Amino acid sequence: MLRVSLREISAALKEGQVSPTELCQRCLSLIKATKFLNAYITVAEDTALKQAEESEKRYRTGQTLGNLDGIPFAVKDNFSTAGIETTCASNMLKGYIPPYNATVVQKLLDQGAVLLGKTNLDEFAMGSGSTDGIFGPVKNPWSYSRQYREKHVQHSHTENEDSNWLITGGSSGGSAAAVSSFTCFVALGSDTGGSTRNPASHCGVVGLKPTYGLVSRHGLIPLVNSMDVPGILTRCVDDAAIVLGILAGHDPKDSTTVQDTFKPFELPSFIDVSKLCIGIPKEYHTPGLSSETLALWAKAADLFENAGAKVVDVNLPHTHYSIVCYHVLCTAEVASNMARFDGLEYGHRSNMDQSTEVMYAATRREGFNYVVRGRILSGNYFLLKQNYENYFVKAQKVRRLIANDFVNVFNRGIDVLLTPTTLTDTIPYLEFIKEDNRTRSAQDDIFTQAANLAGLPAISVPTALSEKGLPIGLQFIGQAFQEMQLLTVAKWFEKQMKFPMVQLQGVMDEGHTVSHHQKSAFFS
Repeated sequence: MLRVSLREISAALKEGQVSPTELCQRCLSLIKATKFLNAYITVAEDTALKQAEESEKRYRTGQTLGNLDGIPFAVKDNFSTAGIETTCASNMLKGYIPPYNATVVQKLLDQGAVLLGKTNLDEFAMGSGSTDGIFGPVKNPWSYSRQYREKHVQHSHTENEDSNWLITGGSSGGSAAAVSSFTCFVALGSDTGGSTRNPASHCGVVGLKPTYGLVSRHGLIPLVNSMDVPGILTRCVDDAAIVLGILAGHDPKDSTTVQDTFKPFELPSFIDVSKLCIGIPKEYHTPGLSSETLALWAKAADLFENAGAKVVDVNLPHTHYSIVCYHVLCTAEVASNMARFDGLEYGHRSNMDQSTEVMYAATRREGFNYVVRGRILSGNYFLLKQNYENYFVKAQKVRRLIANDFVNVFNRGIDVLLTPTTLTDTIPYLEFIKEDNRTRSAQDDIFTQAANLAGLPAISVPTALSEKGLPIGLQFIGQAFQEMQLLTVAKWFEKQMKFPMVQLQGVMDEGHTVSHHQKSAFFS
């Protein structure tokens, strides 16, 4: 029951095969059983059960139902949720309870969805592994798949020894893990440089980054205002389209959203790709790309070509500048956004109040981790009067060139670009932490952040398992506000690949403790 699509679970609810309360309880039980994944920061059990009971009443009394009535969802802990703690996985906001819901959260609630809780992330969404938050790293559910553990993990006789687990990718790793482990049917993430698509690829789920401005950012605690986009994590492309139809559209509380009314769409069941032109960016053949990912990329291109689509190589000549450009603009906006957390108006306040300056410094030292402090320092350096023209202004000019590269390609008749999502499949945590945060982010977001710089929609679709039995995703990048075309292509590709989603063997009883040896049996 927890492994079905949104349409299937909605039909089951309407037919009385399961009630909203029963469904909510199953998800809450599974969250407890998979607590070792550390996917959730806050589980809003009482709130969720109350919302499920309200939904059950609507079903029972024949009231008008929302599109997601009774269906459980989760939210990354950098979206404001009324009455539920919102921390951004940081000491700076620990204990903060917003008085309002982010627009995207409210839209889901308005459709009857049931909010289970808030998911884990890198502190203030600054990272690519979901390993740098104050609540500890998120573990990838695929760490416990039989295929991976039997081939690549030396089983220990020590009950608590578990050093071979894999990262989820970040920064929306908690949301990706929540969907992948079947504790919810959809989760919201945020995507600034790939933070939805990266963990989607590593966790074997669908990760959609809409066009900038299509979905409201109101209530999303900002990282980079000019690039932040709420992301959607689901188990299939159809589900992503359904959720996008609910979330998209103008919001008077966010001046950057589109003014036109968004019309939700349904993806066709029969899809003909023979008239499409698929672009393969030459610049995405980059050092570090694994042979398996490269082979799947080529296989995907062949699939389109064999179906009659035109597949052509394209040039995005300024791609190799995008990581540096992104770093300058990202840190500059981070420095500006984080300035509000000074101990006076927002967040944590240090007790060291000998002077305002000492209190500021102590507050920020205690409230931010080394990653956030490092980005603030870099951003302030780039924004210094003597550096502004040489760094920030030049980076903005390069950003325009990168955006124009995409415009030029699409103006040539290209419908959608096909690229890898990440360089490789996911890696063990102990290997991941050998590199510093900035280096890791540059490596892991190499294929994703250009779409944010250009404001384009992009989606990661799970494609196949590597030799290690781990997911590899491929990315499609579309034209601005052409989500229907992008998702239609992604759905066709999804059907061809028939990705083997991880299957849970059963829902464990509430309160049951999962031992080290039981974890490998829990996931097939």
